[in-house]
Amino acid sequence: MRYMMTYDLMETIRITNQWAGATAQAMASYPIWGTVPHPSFRMMAAWGEVTERTFSRMIVKPDWGIDAVVGSDGRDHIVSVETEIARPFGDLIRFRVQGRPEKPRRIMLVAPMSGHYATLLRSTVQSLLPDAEVWITDWHNARDIPVSEGKFDIEDYTLYLADFMEHLGPDLNVIAVCQPAPLALAATAYLGAEKPKAQPRTLTLIGGPIDPDAAPTDVTDFGRRVTMGQLEQFILQRVGFKYAGVGRKVYPGMQQLASFMSMNAETHTTAFVEQIIRVAKNQAGDHDKHNRFYDEYLAVMDMTAEFYLSTVERVFKNREIARNDFTVAGKKVDIAAITDVAVKIVEGERDDISAPGQCLAALDLLTGLPKSKKAAHLEPGAGHYGIFAGKSWRNNIRPLVLNFIDDNAPKAAPAKDRKSA
Repeated sequence: MRYMMTYDLMETIRITNQWAGATAQAMASYPIWGTVPHPSFRMMAAWGEVTERTFSRMIVKPDWGIDAVVGSDGRDHIVSVETEIARPFGDLIRFRVQGRPEKPRRIMLVAPMSGHYATLLRSTVQSLLPDAEVWITDWHNARDIPVSEGKFDIEDYTLYLADFMEHLGPDLNVIAVCQPAPLALAATAYLGAEKPKAQPRTLTLIGGPIDPDAAPTDVTDFGRRVTMGQLEQFILQRVGFKYAGVGRKVYPGMQQLASFMSMNAETHTTAFVEQIIRVAKNQAGDHDKHNRFYDEYLAVMDMTAEFYLSTVERVFKNREIARNDFTVAGKKVDIAAITDVAVKIVEGERDDISAPGQCLAALDLLTGLPKSKKAAHLEPGAGHYGIFAGKSWRNNIRPLVLNFIDDNAPKAAPAKDRKSA
């Protein structure tokens, strides 16, 4: 019960701050204060507006906001978001572009389950839609999943990915971003042993911790310093009475957010102070750069306790995938079972979350894959976010990934061969 009380206390603090911001904005916005020539009321209203928006965003799942893409015919084509496979802990959704012929490139993006919603990859989806059919894994907030649905750990996650890959077929190209990279590799290897014909055609791993010890970061240092008992005692909580997942043990999203922001506290503080000043000067907009970033960054989701703990213990501490000693449903997953899937590694030179070398370690594990089907790219000057959603992705990495997909697609037969056939 004490964990539920802590969870509800955090929610109470969030609501109180949201209320305080809304109250300050309302009180300082009365017309009468226009007769007082002092900027304090304008600053108070601005502080209230920014504070209310900040704390209200923490429990809102962002919209995809992808309404249309421009087709090769120069027309805007409406995009609909459709659930193709619905599961208790995550769905496979498709971005269907209306009114255009289906693209030969078929891509499944594997979104992280690391505190943020899949919408964190919104710009990645937008950049791929003009040239491909796109699906993405849409993980659910653990606080909204009833305890009766059971557990969800990294083995369950891996089986979800394997099922999604099998559903979409062997002409699929998988792109895994950050945290799911080792599990996407494991899911492909699992299919290699169990259902070889269901493996995807290509697998692109972007900035993921295949071998966390290959290059130390603050994330890997934390995983080594903290014991599993400490994590379970001080980080995990039970969902409070407000949500459908009441009683489920989770790593709360708001607690994760506090950790994220503490790593760059000065940067975030400066950003919010500058935003308050812009609002006071009527220079801010509802969808300005600050709000676009923080509306997404502040929207956090709870992870199931078993997924968080198994990730720390099995991926980071025991390095089961790095040592090729990972098991799923009692079956050993041998990375060498991947013999016909082209694999590309993408890393950022300045990635401080999954440092260069951590993801590259996957190529050494692929002992059954010929060199011709292995590729790697290190993006100069790019940080973690930039390699999948920033300028580096748009200008350099995206074209490389699409070329990699095309290079490993079946070659069209010459015209006379098709005719004689």
